[in-house]
Amino acid sequence: MSSETTETTETFEFQVEARRLLQMMVHSIYSNKDVFLRELVSNASDALDKLRLQALRDDSLDADISDLHIDIEADKETRTLTVRDNGIGMSRDEVVELIGTIANSGTAQFLEKLSDAQQAKDAGESGDSPAAEELIGQFGIGFYSGFMVADEVTLVTRRAGEKQGTRWKSAGEGSYTIETLQDAPQGTAVTLHLKPVDTEDRLYDYTSPWKIREIVKRYSDFITWPIRMAAEPVDVPAGQEADGEEGETGQSGEDEATEAAAREPETLNSRKALWARPRSEVSEEEYHELYKHLSHDWNDPLETIRLAAEGTFEYQALLFIPSQAPHDLFQQGAKRGVHLYVKRVFIMDDCEALLPPYLRFVKGVVDAQDLSLNVSREILQQDRQIQLMHRRLAKKVLSTVKEMRTAAPERYATFWREFGSVLKEGLLSDFENRETLLEVASFASTHDKDEPTTLAQYVERMKEGQEHIYYVTGDSRSAVENSPHMEAFRAQGIEVLLLTDPVDEVWVEAVPDFGGKQLRSVSKGEVDLGTEEEKQERETEREERQREFADLLSWMTERLGEDLKEVRLSARLTDSPACIVSDTHDVTPALERMYRAMGQEVPHSKRILELNPQHALVKGLNRAYGEQTDHTELGETADLLHGMALLAEGGELEDPSGFVKVLADRLERTL
Repeated sequence: MSSETTETTETFEFQVEARRLLQMMVHSIYSNKDVFLRELVSNASDALDKLRLQALRDDSLDADISDLHIDIEADKETRTLTVRDNGIGMSRDEVVELIGTIANSGTAQFLEKLSDAQQAKDAGESGDSPAAEELIGQFGIGFYSGFMVADEVTLVTRRAGEKQGTRWKSAGEGSYTIETLQDAPQGTAVTLHLKPVDTEDRLYDYTSPWKIREIVKRYSDFITWPIRMAAEPVDVPAGQEADGEEGETGQSGEDEATEAAAREPETLNSRKALWARPRSEVSEEEYHELYKHLSHDWNDPLETIRLAAEGTFEYQALLFIPSQAPHDLFQQGAKRGVHLYVKRVFIMDDCEALLPPYLRFVKGVVDAQDLSLNVSREILQQDRQIQLMHRRLAKKVLSTVKEMRTAAPERYATFWREFGSVLKEGLLSDFENRETLLEVASFASTHDKDEPTTLAQYVERMKEGQEHIYYVTGDSRSAVENSPHMEAFRAQGIEVLLLTDPVDEVWVEAVPDFGGKQLRSVSKGEVDLGTEEEKQERETEREERQREFADLLSWMTERLGEDLKEVRLSARLTDSPACIVSDTHDVTPALERMYRAMGQEVPHSKRILELNPQHALVKGLNRAYGEQTDHTELGETADLLHGMALLAEGGELEDPSGFVKVLADRLERTL
């Protein structure tokens, strides 16, 4: 390491969560500790990408980009390993923000999962489980993985274009120090003071050149920057004299040249862009390691997608569908998008313009041949070539999912479990691919408690005379299955889709039909099931009941008019006395709440109370209304009936304490 002079040194205490994290790293539960070098090399590669990009965009940047590379230096005597890059580097403030504290919003979740994995290990479960080893990269704390193999970690860095550097040092305990350096090389160097070798704990000799080569070849071979390591010196047996003229050291000039060549740094990685190589020349393992480098995920991807376009506009794409959803999939402001390259030159690592938001879980690389190296995010939004790529990449991902559903049902089931809820967002925004989205989607239904169904399969099973695809929305399967709205459908054996994702409340309002069959909510509008002949047979009975209950319905509509637009008889109830429904084109209460939570004001829609004319309670209420002149107590019964209907669908009472008081009073009278 070059000479450095210090100006100021400060000592800081770790945050409580940071201290917990570091202690877990020091007493690592990870069986494969080799991952630390992959993470440090990956960070170095990112720093080189960022420097070259900034230099392209800022002519005034005082930075040397003539030989961007990564050095790995091992010292057996001092037992240190240094990973050094001459990339973008960090300022003192950035060191404090990014290294000194763990301000990642996912840290608490990381610690919880890491603690669970530790408990699993203590209980004797396998330490190789993906639940443990996936965590380092997934939560963006790869730098701290160095504490798995080191007693102390030192980081020296200087941001390109700045004069002063910074040294960060910690033993992974309660504190760390930060020093300002007046003389530090551009870039970042991380030096690990390695723990003693312990092969039983899979803690290997990381100063060993062969071990370093093995790790780099396995995890980082595809990285575009050269990863260099000083070659081992050639040992010349004692007493052996070489032919030729000897120099001052007693060696011949030829021997000196041989030793000098042997000491020249060797490049450990092939630097081949996997997306530019024929598929037959790339192994699945190589694809998987590229995915892990791009995504910081320890798991293998679920699916690898290749795409190449030739002609007037050329580009290559290598995309990956993860095997599990990232922790920040639904977090606002989370980074999304694939890596964009132009002629193998890295441009940005989260190019949102290349894929729609509902495919934000897709990782990968797109390498375009005809874009400008100075392309900005603003230009990308308007660029016609980018828009063409956006359309084709989205179609390719969806066609891959469609093929997966038929050719690899188990992988498709994993995909839909992890990403189905976000994919359905596309039904609201991607009109061009809406039909494809409907074809690849699957839903829980009353047909099978375990296996979801596609819409096409639902249509194939529709009963004779059934005109619509019926669905119900709610918070959970158990809640919607037991809803009063389901009674008539259950009685007649009509299948109902059970939609329990928040996005389901929205997209069903935007999608009118599938294959000519309308999507119809079981809790909206009027329901009249059966064949035309069955409906005609019930018409006379319905008219008779309407006359029988007309006065009660009119009185209840007037009494409950502040909350309801109508009280009517129901054709959807078989067991419950009453239920609350929305009019056909009204916004549901759940959707109203969702809009208001997003800051959008929507008018309140009054709902409809339906009564079951076959239920003893409703019959008794109708009889009492006709016999009594004082309807005070009947009014309380009507209020209770309304409240019960709200509770049965999972709704909220306007006056819970008042409802409980009236109910308790009624129960007391029965004793």
